[in-house]
Amino acid sequence: MADHTPKLLDALDVFEDGIYIINENYTVEYMNKFMKELFGEGVGKKCHEVLIGSDAPCDWCKYDEVFINNETHHSEVYIESLDKIFVLSELPVINQDGTKSKLSVYRDITHNVLQEEKLKASKASYQRLFTHAGCGVFVSSKKGRFLDVNPTLLKMLGYQDKEEFLSLDLARDVYLSPDDRRKYTEIIEKKGRVVDYEVRWRRRDGHILHILLTSNVRYDPKGVILGYEGIVVDQTRRKKSENQIKEAHDFLDQIISCSPNAIMAMDMRGIVKLWNQSAEDIFGYESEQVIGKMSIQQIFSNKVANNVMEMMRDEKFGGRGRLNSYLLNFKKDNGELVEGNLSASILYDEKGDELATVGLFVDLKEQLQTERELGEARQHLLQSEKLAAMGRLTSQIAHELNNPLFGIMNTLELMKTEISPQNKRRRLLDMSLSEIERLADMLKKMLSFSKPDQDKRIEIDINVVIDELIMLYEKRFRENSIKLSMDLVENPGVILASRDQLRQVFINMFSNAMYAMPDGGNLEISTKVVSKKLFIIIKDTGMGIKPEHMKKIFDSFFTTKKESVQGVGLGLSVCYGFIKDHGGDIIVESEEGQWTKFGIMLPIACE
Repeated sequence: MADHTPKLLDALDVFEDGIYIINENYTVEYMNKFMKELFGEGVGKKCHEVLIGSDAPCDWCKYDEVFINNETHHSEVYIESLDKIFVLSELPVINQDGTKSKLSVYRDITHNVLQEEKLKASKASYQRLFTHAGCGVFVSSKKGRFLDVNPTLLKMLGYQDKEEFLSLDLARDVYLSPDDRRKYTEIIEKKGRVVDYEVRWRRRDGHILHILLTSNVRYDPKGVILGYEGIVVDQTRRKKSENQIKEAHDFLDQIISCSPNAIMAMDMRGIVKLWNQSAEDIFGYESEQVIGKMSIQQIFSNKVANNVMEMMRDEKFGGRGRLNSYLLNFKKDNGELVEGNLSASILYDEKGDELATVGLFVDLKEQLQTERELGEARQHLLQSEKLAAMGRLTSQIAHELNNPLFGIMNTLELMKTEISPQNKRRRLLDMSLSEIERLADMLKKMLSFSKPDQDKRIEIDINVVIDELIMLYEKRFRENSIKLSMDLVENPGVILASRDQLRQVFINMFSNAMYAMPDGGNLEISTKVVSKKLFIIIKDTGMGIKPEHMKKIFDSFFTTKKESVQGVGLGLSVCYGFIKDHGGDIIVESEEGQWTKFGIMLPIACE
């Protein structure tokens, strides 16, 4: 064994590298402490036996370079038995006796190599992620320049040349407004990062992009802000879809809000979830009062709500979950009647479970009122046809009776010439002739009823007509305990009218007043002139007119009189027709059980 300085060898034990010395025969002459820990005691053995358990020298051994050429050599070796990587340093040693040895130093670099490999792999992974990420990735400076961007961001913003892109001024060329860039930097520098920050950028072609920025601040070792790095997600398509959905929702909401029909939706408990403007107008409840606060049972009734639900679940009313038509009439809180047609359906989820109900109510109040008025008009037309037929029949009867009556009158006149005036039979003839004349006058009025336009109109003082008729009725009024009071204006002017028709109007009025006061009462007759119009007011203190009869009293054949002769129902109808034909009008007021007042208006021809 070569002579090695003991102190030097002792010093080698403190090294954390494996050190051993071999001679020219590959025999291990020395191993320091760490080398022994790695390979075990090997002094006296061949070095390749100790290191790799082989009879042949190691592949990396530089025997010739060291022993022959006296060169120092460094290499990196992997020892499989230890699964470690070492940096091997081999250098020649000249012993005191002139022999040569080789000093080998094994430094374990396994951890460093693994760390480098991990770092390298991490850098490669980052680079792949940076390059192939589906969203834009950037690193920018504080001054507002891109320092690095991935291909996705280039494509997103419509650029092909990376150098051109890196030369852009962010505030001016990328952000839609420089203020947007300023606001972004203020927020990120205050918080250190931003997440899903919405902002608008500009493509190379000028189109606007809606993006989400998630980024953080980059600092130097001293904490000074260098710039920002992060990712960019293009939200333009999503934003467009959201806008389209919003537009569709707003359009649908406008359709529902502007619908002339009431549209409502309820959950399966009946709680209202949708209540449009027409529903507010028809049912009288504001949406704020109803939605989420009231049930449909409170608006209609439990009975109606249950009936509708049962009919929707019965296929014979329109199919499963549908109700095509349900006539719905009810009174609102203010007493107003609501009349219309309800159609409804059940909404189901993907499992077929009942989710909600929706209803559409069509307000038919005006339509039904029109139909009722049309029915009344048809009834009036029918009554008018009856009246016309009666007029024609009256005319025929009058014509048929006229000839025999004139024959009788002529015969009576001839008989009068043969009997002296002093004869008692002459008085009987006069009475008979008077009655025949009265009958002829009645027939004449019947003809006038059928052909009222044939009556000649003359200038008439209304006070004279009333005075004449009062003279005829005065006795009857006294007999029926009716007190008469009159207040006729002096010189009322003249009206152009048919005397017989006016007399018929007042006769009918006085007769109705007497009928209305069977136990007596007061009858007031007055006249006044206002704006060249003559008003005749006839007021009695009789039984009055029921409110439901007020609109019908001028209808043909309408009467409240029970006697068959008195109850034909043509009196007021004929009077109304006469006055209207004279350019006037009749207005009636009454309080049931208290009084009735008729106001007749006629135009004054001259004063």
